[in-house]
Amino acid sequence: MDWSTLLSPDVLFGAGAIFLMRVVNMALDTLRALVMLRDRKGLVWLFGFVETIIFVVAFSSVLSNLDNFLNIVAYAAGFGTGNVVGMMIENKIAVGFLQLQIISSSRGVAIAERLREEGYAATEFAGRGRNGTVNMIIASVMRKNLKVVKEIIQEVDDEAFITAENLNPIRRGFWGLQK
Repeated sequence: MDWSTLLSPDVLFGAGAIFLMRVVNMALDTLRALVMLRDRKGLVWLFGFVETIIFVVAFSSVLSNLDNFLNIVAYAAGFGTGNVVGMMIENKIAVGFLQLQIISSSRGVAIAERLREEGYAATEFAGRGRNGTVNMIIASVMRKNLKVVKEIIQEVDDEAFITAENLNPIRRGFWGLQK
């Protein structure tokens, strides 16, 4: 394929369509994997169904014209871009819950009290770290509230150690703010 053919509007449009289909396909794939972890069967099925149709159309478009280098590049670029777009969408909608573990060597009680004042659940534990006594706070929060909770913790103790794990609630408990 020569340059004039490669840069024709039809070829560019086809490569652009493949790129966009692959972005949507991979964004759905990323979201499907994440909602699968949250046991959302209906969304998993829907995302998988739509993603498969898009994949078949995009992949067959590339296979039907393997001498078109631009289609192959668009397919690969759409794959990478789609993964990032899916992650960005999932971070924006922030479905689900997190369990935060906050460890503070000096301000643990103050962190727990402040979280409770702001409407979040906090459970305190005393512990021993490498350099002595520490307080550990467990807080289960909605993922969409993570940024606010992190800011609260850092305002009280900017040296607090914070980790987060995805959480699948089973039964009961206080979830704090449900905004």
